[in-house]
Amino acid sequence: MDSATSSSLPDPRRRRAHSMRFRVAASLAALALLVIVIQSVIMFRLLDRKEEEFIDKQLSEQIEHSMALWQKSPDAAFPNTPSMWLYRIGKGEAGHGVPPFLARLPVGHHETYLGTKEYHVAVREDDKARYILAYDVEDHESRLDSLIAVNLTAALGLALFTLLAGLLLAGRLTRQLESLASRLDANEAQTLVEPGMSDELLAVAATLERYRARQAATIERERAFAANLSHELRTPLTGIRTDAELMASLPVLPPIAQRRANRIIASVDRISRLSSSLLLLAREGTPLGSEAVALRPLIESLWSEQGGEQPSDLILTVPAETRVQADPALLELVLRNLLDNALRYSGRHPVICWLDGSRLIVRDSGPGFADADLGRVFDRFYVGERGMHGLGLALVKHACEASGWQVAAANAAEGGGQLTVDFGASCRMSH
Repeated sequence: MDSATSSSLPDPRRRRAHSMRFRVAASLAALALLVIVIQSVIMFRLLDRKEEEFIDKQLSEQIEHSMALWQKSPDAAFPNTPSMWLYRIGKGEAGHGVPPFLARLPVGHHETYLGTKEYHVAVREDDKARYILAYDVEDHESRLDSLIAVNLTAALGLALFTLLAGLLLAGRLTRQLESLASRLDANEAQTLVEPGMSDELLAVAATLERYRARQAATIERERAFAANLSHELRTPLTGIRTDAELMASLPVLPPIAQRRANRIIASVDRISRLSSSLLLLAREGTPLGSEAVALRPLIESLWSEQGGEQPSDLILTVPAETRVQADPALLELVLRNLLDNALRYSGRHPVICWLDGSRLIVRDSGPGFADADLGRVFDRFYVGERGMHGLGLALVKHACEASGWQVAAANAAEGGGQLTVDFGASCRMSH
């Protein structure tokens, strides 16, 4: 079954965060932050290594100096800094007063922890005693932590500055692209190439110019073909219809021949309406005029042309005083195709048509829309799950868009397919 659903492209203004300008600026900021972090990590590792080497050298010099002084003046052998402690364990002594975690260390340089505190320890021996020099590196770690905090703050600040600067610079770079997009969308006659364009953007603009020219030429050829075809069909169709009417009016004609003549007349009328529709598409469905059209009489007249055998075939609930300000030809095209579509899927069951505010709703008694077809039935000659859809609802959508109306489709809760045209402010009640 034919149906209509409205689809719209995303508004670029709602996606500023995904714009090229933002992505360029964010990429620059991320790159700057990454470079700073990598540089800082390398610098910290080098600095930490140099600090370790300096501490080990300082410990070696201090413990050797203390060992030499111990032979002359034991009291002068102790370091004069509060962050270092010297322990001496004589040969054969138990080492009372020496922390166990230090007493067990072998000769050499060590890093050890007591709780969360880190110590660097130098251990030496001579023929008389064992010397242990412990160094609390809290100040060293504190300096590194401060340096890390300063670098991280600087990195975040630089990344923020790069983001803002990138937005400004990218804005200058993308302004021409935005201008090109606005001109392409606003006015087909406006040239896309303008002085001062960058080479890359100039190539894009020139390509779009050529594409637009080819597209305009193709559309113009299609319009001319449709208009010429519609015009050329009118003369022979008129002759065929006249001959069929003359045949049907002959009193001596057998009943079967009269029925065939009437069928020819109906077929010619249908081809004429299709020809008018093609001509309408050729001029893009632009309204040629506007007048207040009585909605109910027009629907009743069009329904009688559809071939409904009983008045009950159409359940019509539209006030007689309803008027629609519209181009009569476009309004007739919309209503004719809505009724024809509903009748095609209702068979001998009734078609229900009613007015709800400014919305005209036409519901058939058929199986309803296939879910997979709802988004495509406005496409011309779309082949869906339930067969091929013709040109009818494509024309409805075309005419509604040209007239500023909204058209939609759904499956009714009561069963059957339901098409809705919202006339908006053009629908009113006459007094």
